[in-house]
Amino acid sequence: MPDFDVELDTSGLNCPLPVLKARKALSEMSAGQRLLLIATDEGSNQDIPAFAKMTGNPLAETYELDNKFHFILIKGDE
Repeated sequence: MPDFDVELDTSGLNCPLPVLKARKALSEMSAGQRLLLIATDEGSNQDIPAFAKMTGNPLAETYELDNKFHFILIKGDE
């Protein structure tokens, strides 16, 4: 199991809510910390990588587990 500092479960929420909640969570984290974002919305597979690229918070890993999408983002140096 990958390591992370903060877990954010957005299961059941549709986009753009997972992205908005990820943005808020990352804003409260320190550079280098890892956020595990869990989502059920299919759109997250496009939205989260695009969000990561656009905001400079690298996407370290993505995987699917128990019909949920898991994304590990690393807080950038904003």
